[in-house]
Amino acid sequence: MDVDTASDNTSIDDKTEDFCENPTRDALTEGLMGLLKPTVDQLDERIRATRISQIELKQQIESLTDELLKISEVLQCPLELESYVKKLVNAKHKVTIVSNILQTTQDCLNKIHQAVERDTVKRKALFDHSLSHSTTVTSREVKQDADSENVPSTENSNTDTAVK
Repeated sequence: MDVDTASDNTSIDDKTEDFCENPTRDALTEGLMGLLKPTVDQLDERIRATRISQIELKQQIESLTDELLKISEVLQCPLELESYVKKLVNAKHKVTIVSNILQTTQDCLNKIHQAVERDTVKRKALFDHSLSHSTTVTSREVKQDADSENVPSTENSNTDTAVK
């Protein structure tokens, strides 16, 4: 079985330590985030505006329904206002349904946004940890190399004294 298709290698949680080792992936992730975030924010704002408009529309439908009922009671006329009232009630019901759908969509967008933010923070933390770890290791290696160059070997010191 190929290593990439093994069932124990399919979880993204198993590969979190690999995120910092691929600068192309990090650049791609940042680029995609840069492209998607404004779109998600704009969509979220439009959903909010639509929900506010729907709430206002629902209130206006309710007030219009009340006004039509009052007119119908006062006039006692043979006009069929009841059918218009039913249409307004149906429209109010549809607005409520669409509002619920928009609320669910907005909740999903918020969850996606939070997951992306958590993932970004996690990646940055892993990247920072990887950088600090590699910097520490590199500093130690440089110091060890410098120390080994400063220590004279016994062969060189013996030949130096013999030549003098």
